[in-house]
Amino acid sequence: MTPPDIITRYADAFAALTPDNMNKLMATVSADIRFVDPFNDVTGRDGFRAIFEHMFATCEAPRFHILDIAISTDQGNQRAYLRWRMSGRVKSWPHTDLGLEGMSEIHLGKDGLVCLHLDHWDSASQLLARLPVIGTIIRPVLKLFRVRPAGR
Repeated sequence: MTPPDIITRYADAFAALTPDNMNKLMATVSADIRFVDPFNDVTGRDGFRAIFEHMFATCEAPRFHILDIAISTDQGNQRAYLRWRMSGRVKSWPHTDLGLEGMSEIHLGKDGLVCLHLDHWDSASQLLARLPVIGTIIRPVLKLFRVRPAGR
């Protein structure tokens, strides 16, 4: 199934996003866009823009590499799933390199624009466990939930 034009434009703008071309991404979203990730839940274009402005303020060369796009039509509602890898580096201490992998669930509204961007990614193991202070707390907690095959 070929993605609708709006999804292609959204994915292209998301992958090429810089502070200078943010309007290309903004042109693909509804006025009441909702963005949810492990740290944020905002509604409206101002909140949506603030998410990415904050990303550029706190990260060096952040970039989303789109790895795959899947399309779904459930009861007439169009959705896309963008599998991505985010690269970049935290600007301030602890200057952590980012190599996050996740998936964004993108919903289209009645106006034909993106009305929901819902990120799915593991912030505990991909980010928090790699940080110097909080990582010393998170890593042992993550080990509690690991399955150890018999005989090891």
